[in-house]
Amino acid sequence: MPQHPDSPEPERALPVARPVRRTGDPVRTRRLVRFVLGAVALALTAVFVAAFRIHPYDADGAPLTQGTHTQLGMPPCNFAELTGKPCPNCGMSTSFALLVRGDVRAAVRANWAGALICVLWAGLLVWALVGALKGRIVLIPPHRVEVAFTIGVGAVLALTLARWVAVLWD
Repeated sequence: MPQHPDSPEPERALPVARPVRRTGDPVRTRRLVRFVLGAVALALTAVFVAAFRIHPYDADGAPLTQGTHTQLGMPPCNFAELTGKPCPNCGMSTSFALLVRGDVRAAVRANWAGALICVLWAGLLVWALVGALKGRIVLIPPHRVEVAFTIGVGAVLALTLARWVAVLWD
């Protein structure tokens, strides 16, 4: 039936949204995840190999508290030399080197944040290896990877800065 020229136009129904389908190649995604997690595992392995290469004891066998990173060819801490105060990372390499040898008390004394980070990174190394072998991120829902990464980085920074404030407070 024809519509009168003065009558309002009938309302149109809104289009229905269709679900978005991922068009990525699952094989390519799996390879990328394997590569990234493998790279993380390789980098963490390098950190632990470096910790094993450092000798964290003095000539008398007493545990050192800082400065052992120079054994890896790195220069002394400029911040500590200029200010006489430790930087946020002073003692970190030493704590790793002591902890990988099982000397927990000395590792905590050298840098308690470093000892905690060493334990966290050991867990991260295992997680990255498992994920690389499976070709997928494990234990973290795919939509929460960025959040987990941000929390992890934030935790490491918070531990490092909290330890620095505690050392400067003394």
